[in-house]
Amino acid sequence: MVEEVNEFDFENRIVSNEYDDIQDGEVENCLRPKTLEEYIGQEKAKTNLKVYIESAKLRGEALDHVLLYGPPGLGKTTLSSIIANEMGVNIRTTSGPAIEKAGDLAAILTNLAPGDVLFIDEIHRLSRVAEEILYPAMEDYAIDIIIGKGPSARTIHMPIPKFTLIGATTRAGQLTTPLRDRFGVLLKLELYSPEELATIVKRSAKILEIAITEDGALAIASRSRGTPRIANRLLKRIRDFALVKGDGTITSEIANYALEALEIDELGLDNIDRRMLEAIIKYYGGGPVGIDTLAATIGEEAITIEDVYEPYLMQIGFLSRTPRGRCVTKLAYDHLDIPFVVGAGNASQVAGQRMMDLDN
Repeated sequence: MVEEVNEFDFENRIVSNEYDDIQDGEVENCLRPKTLEEYIGQEKAKTNLKVYIESAKLRGEALDHVLLYGPPGLGKTTLSSIIANEMGVNIRTTSGPAIEKAGDLAAILTNLAPGDVLFIDEIHRLSRVAEEILYPAMEDYAIDIIIGKGPSARTIHMPIPKFTLIGATTRAGQLTTPLRDRFGVLLKLELYSPEELATIVKRSAKILEIAITEDGALAIASRSRGTPRIANRLLKRIRDFALVKGDGTITSEIANYALEALEIDELGLDNIDRRMLEAIIKYYGGGPVGIDTLAATIGEEAITIEDVYEPYLMQIGFLSRTPRGRCVTKLAYDHLDIPFVVGAGNASQVAGQRMMDLDN
């Protein structure tokens, strides 16, 4: 019997990009590749990164500062560890929200060894005061510390070892221009293809000692929303079904059975995604509807809709943003098997579809 999941509980979503318990975090660590050769996908980013790393090693210098950006769950944290490993240096890991004071960042920077990597996750949430400390640290490898207050205050210019800052963000547009311009290497991570995800699933299954067939791996990959983290999460849950309902081997049949029980359809949409689309169609004629109104309708926060639900729905063409609000496209109507009726909310979509038909 499948445990009922709160339809609007992001923490419990099987297709969530977050790991929410210690066991999952430990599994994630053992599944992380350690070298660029083991890292699957992101070929363009990997090819360029190999050149930058090899060049830095030949020069005997620290790698230039790197900014990794893209949707969550694509391997930004993993790639930062790989960079440190390939450079043969240590890595210090923190996050933007964890650095509350300038002194916190200064303490981290002064304890780095030459060539070390400092990884800051969610760097777009770094406080403005801490960000000001980073500017001279990234450019001049020095920090300015103010000692004392009032007329007796004085500034100490303290050199720090040459290091590599790796920043990761899902919102590159929220980085300030001065900070973004100080990164010498900018790498965007893209969503994975089903074939790449199938390779990742098979690799994870081997590490976790799970028997899986080619068709079973592809069935999981095709419903993982292009995200390795979701693929690994689904692999563990489908393993449970394979052990209880089957002989322990994940085949396409047991994978499809488990995914149906988890209410994840062939495109990777779960119950929450479908409820959101159906709410826009049922109550607002397919849109447009404002984000705050939609959030109140489905009982979610606007920021959660923007960060969690919308990106994938927009990437597959089911949802569009307009100056007036969110609109559901004809593709979503067809997927949900809902008749597409011309109304005030979707008349512009029909006109656009007709123009496409004429062009074809």
